[in-house]
Amino acid sequence: MSDVLLQGQGVETFYGKIQALKGIDFEVRQGEIATVIGSNGAGKSTLMMTICGTPRARAGRINFGGRDITNMPTHEIMHLGIAQSPEGRRIFPRMSVFENLQMGATVNNLSNFVEDLPKVFRLFPRLEERQGQRAGTLSGGEQQMLAIGRAMMARPKLLLLDEPSLGLAPIIVKQIFNAIKELNEREGLTVLLVEQNAFHALKLAHRAYVMVNGRITMSGTGQELLKRPEVRAAYLEGGH
Repeated sequence: MSDVLLQGQGVETFYGKIQALKGIDFEVRQGEIATVIGSNGAGKSTLMMTICGTPRARAGRINFGGRDITNMPTHEIMHLGIAQSPEGRRIFPRMSVFENLQMGATVNNLSNFVEDLPKVFRLFPRLEERQGQRAGTLSGGEQQMLAIGRAMMARPKLLLLDEPSLGLAPIIVKQIFNAIKELNEREGLTVLLVEQNAFHALKLAHRAYVMVNGRITMSGTGQELLKRPEVRAAYLEGGH
């Protein structure tokens, strides 16, 4: 796991005059699951969006696969092999499950669609049962499965997952995290996970960062951070 796939150095992002990311450094190595935990408004989703080029980093640089992507247009970044399952899922509600998965595969001109569809259905059998159904009529958990499945159809080198457990029942959360683990172990997929559910995220992660007010305040392996008393006090008390 020595190859660095994604790296950020001194990344600063602004919304107008408000600074959301305050000079952060991070890296994700090939074949690992990295996670960023932190409370609401810490800057986690901004980090995900900055990697994708919307908004752009105003200072610092972001490298992916050895290329500087800091000022690259979003569609070009996606074609390099980054796929995102965004916060709030953002599936196409009027399209069927099948059509949503087709949309994910259009990054590669649908050339691998027939081959890749069974892999998504193996990971999420519920989607196969629901493939003709309008995506907007799915349950929240099924929509999250679809958002991840759609991202997978792009055959990414790096999968960005933004709050995949948000608003889901505990049993569904467990299914989603098991699927992420399986993708990483079976397919060797590299994952960057932003998550408020610190316990599940840290248990899964090879590498972990804590974000507070736009800064990374702590880093280490997932297991190391799980044991840190300040992490436990801030993010793991009260039922997690």
